[in-house]
Amino acid sequence: MLNLLVVEDHALVREGLVRLLGQVEPGAKVFESADFESALNLLDNEGEFDLVLLDLALPGIDGFAGLDILRRRYPAMPVAVVSAFDDVPTITRVMNLGASGFIPKAYSGEALLSAVREILAGNLFRPAGNSVSQIDDMTPVPPAKTGVRPDEVGLTDRQGQVLALMVRGMSNRDIADQLGLSEGTVKIHATAVFKALGVNSRTQALVAVARYGIDFESVF
Repeated sequence: MLNLLVVEDHALVREGLVRLLGQVEPGAKVFESADFESALNLLDNEGEFDLVLLDLALPGIDGFAGLDILRRRYPAMPVAVVSAFDDVPTITRVMNLGASGFIPKAYSGEALLSAVREILAGNLFRPAGNSVSQIDDMTPVPPAKTGVRPDEVGLTDRQGQVLALMVRGMSNRDIADQLGLSEGTVKIHATAVFKALGVNSRTQALVAVARYGIDFESVF
């Protein structure tokens, strides 16, 4: 029998997910928790589940920290994040923390079930690029209580350095001089930074840095 666990604090969303997941296969049993602590207690009592669906914005804990705890404590148990925060850096960070998948809450029930079946089959699931929102000045981000390393949002060390110098207000020419690169190479790195952050401009990149609390200490 398939055992699933939904960890979601909003009752209406949680109840909807529980009903929907009951359709994954005949006899599927779906448990639910409204917070992370009760989810851990349930895991202690019931043992590991075939799949945990975890919301990022839970009360009392940073969602990324919760994901990290589950991956460390139950390394063989698949965990998929189901979240309204479906921008590129969030998805990248979730997958880098070892999630088996990221399912946007904007998905239809049919699309969500398809994603869940993909994960249960042992595959990783990440939404297609055209399904992912780009960050802009009004895009919300999940709460983070600690600084985020550049690699956690998909940046290489060099890209992190370029972004850090952008934050300092340096031009591409100044960044090139600082890092010993050509200006053309800096432009290539800047384009890669924008793609990783899901933005289209320096201004939006700076907004993303501030909202995610990106810490550049590791790249210098």
